Amino acid sequence: MVWLPPPSQSAAAEGYLPNEWYDLDASAYGDQAGLQAAIAALHARGVRVIADIVVNHRVGTTDWADFTAPAFADNADAVTRDDEWGQGTGGTDTGSGFHAARDLDHADASVHAEILKWLRWLRATIGFDGWRFDYVRGFHGRFVGAYNRATQPAFSVGEIWPDIPDGSYDAMGAAVDAHRQIIIDWIDATGGTSAAFDFTTKWQLMLAVERTEFGRMGLVPGTIGWWPERSVTFLDNHDTGPSPGGGQTHWPFPAHRLGLGYAYLLTHPGTPTVYWPHLFGTEAEMRETLTTLLRLRREQGITSRSTVQVQMARDEVYAAVIDGTTAIAIGPGDWSPKDTGWALAAQGLDWAVWTRSASGR
Repeated sequence: MVWLPPPSQSAAAEGYLPNEWYDLDASAYGDQAGLQAAIAALHARGVRVIADIVVNHRVGTTDWADFTAPAFADNADAVTRDDEWGQGTGGTDTGSGFHAARDLDHADASVHAEILKWLRWLRATIGFDGWRFDYVRGFHGRFVGAYNRATQPAFSVGEIWPDIPDGSYDAMGAAVDAHRQIIIDWIDATGGTSAAFDFTTKWQLMLAVERTEFGRMGLVPGTIGWWPERSVTFLDNHDTGPSPGGGQTHWPFPAHRLGLGYAYLLTHPGTPTVYWPHLFGTEAEMRETLTTLLRLRREQGITSRSTVQVQMARDEVYAAVIDGTTAIAIGPGDWSPKDTGWALAAQGLDWAVWTRSASGR
C-alpha cells in the first residue's frame, strides 16, 4: 500500500488545514486528474492507495467557519461549542481540541452525512482504497468505526499519538503499558475496524538504540505485543522526522541507526511502514538495505500475525526468532542462532538477519 498526503484544498500547503474537501485541483501536490492517473498507475501494479483523511477539523472558505464545498446544514452547529471560535453551537468536543482550525462535531447529523458522502466519493470517483485518519485523538473512535463500516475501506489506520507523562520518558517494561493501552482503547472504540500507528514501539526502540538498552525490547513492548494485526509500526513520518524541503522533525529516529530500526520492524509482526525519504532519499545503501529486508519479509511469509520467540534480551543485544524461520539480532552484542539450518541473509551496523526453511527447523 502507498499512503498519499491529504488531497483537498488547504490553508496550509501540506494539506492538514483542509478547506473545500471536493477541490482537489488546488492541492499543493497537484490536481485531480494527476491524482487519478497516479492511483490508476499504482492499481495497475497491484498497489492499494491510502488517502490521508483530515476530518477532526476544518477551516472556513474566507472566514472562521463559512464552510463551502461542502457546506453543512448549519455551519455553526457543525462546530463544537467549546471550540476557540466561540460561536460554535454544536455539542462538546469528544476529544482533544485543535486550535489551528475549527473542531467539527462528529455527532452532528449533517457533519456525519457530509463526511460519509465525501469518503464515498473519494473511493468511487477518485479511486482510493482506504484511509489514514489524521489526529484521531481529537474525536471519539466510535465515529471512525461508523465511517469504516459505511465505506468498507481495504485498510484503515488512525494516528492516535499518546502523550508520554512528564518524567516518564525513561520508562520500560510494565511502566509503558499505560501508553500502549491508550492506543488499544482507541482501536477498541472503532469496533476493531481500524489499525493504529504503534507509537509505543517507536518510543521504546529509539531508547534502545540511543542508550544501548536493547533489553527493553524483550517484552515486545509496543502494541504489536498485544494486538499485532491492528498495529502499524514505523520509524518516522512527516511529523516526527525530516522530509524533503524541511519536515517538522519533532521526534526523529537516529539517522545512523535506520538500518537497525527497519531490521526490527520488517522482521516483526504488525504492518510495517517505510518512510518515503528513507527509501527514495539520496543514500543508495539505505535503499539497498530496505529492498533486501522487504524482499526477506515477503519470502519468509512474515505477516501482521507472525509469532515472536525472544531468544535474548540484554542491554547489548536483543534476539528473536520469528515464525521459527527468521532470526534477528540487534545491538552491539554477540548473538547468532545455535541450531542447524540457518543462513545469514542480511546484515548491517549492529544488526543481522538469518533465515531457514520450515523443513529445516
